[in-house]
Amino acid sequence: MDLDTLIQLTDTPLKMGLGAIIAGLSAWLILRRSAQIQQSSQRDNRRLQILEEVSSQVGTVTHIFAKYSSLVVESIQFGERWPQARRQELDLVNNELVAEFKKLAEAEAKLLMLGEKNLERSLRLYGAKIAVYRKQVYVGRQDITPEQITALKSAIIQVREQFYDMLSRKYDRLLANA
Repeated sequence: MDLDTLIQLTDTPLKMGLGAIIAGLSAWLILRRSAQIQQSSQRDNRRLQILEEVSSQVGTVTHIFAKYSSLVVESIQFGERWPQARRQELDLVNNELVAEFKKLAEAEAKLLMLGEKNLERSLRLYGAKIAVYRKQVYVGRQDITPEQITALKSAIIQVREQFYDMLSRKYDRLLANA
């Protein structure tokens, strides 16, 4: 067997082997990239889910606070003539609000876990504004004016809107990537 024949006999298997190696590497790279994209998509979907949970928790607190606020304002307006049944309803709503504040703290923790420090600060500020309102607007207080109450509520609404604006931007960015 001469050298030419030997080269021809080994040339074809070498080319086929090299082609198989290139095909295998290409397939591996494509599968790896696909897995990374899928993993990234799952991570983004989980972040979206957590942001939706946070939004729901804030919505619940907002709803309960609205009930609390209207009952407290009613108590201030009626003074001693305020019915006992409404007082009991306020006690229930107040307990509900306290329980939901625990969930608000959990929402803050979720945001911190995601690395969303600005969102967490904004949410904490929202909770703090509600706490200030509760300290200043309460049953039996007669020296507060409707304008002062409105100003306190407006500050709460403004902070809540800022939080939701930030949350919405984060959410939209994640949706765009999904």
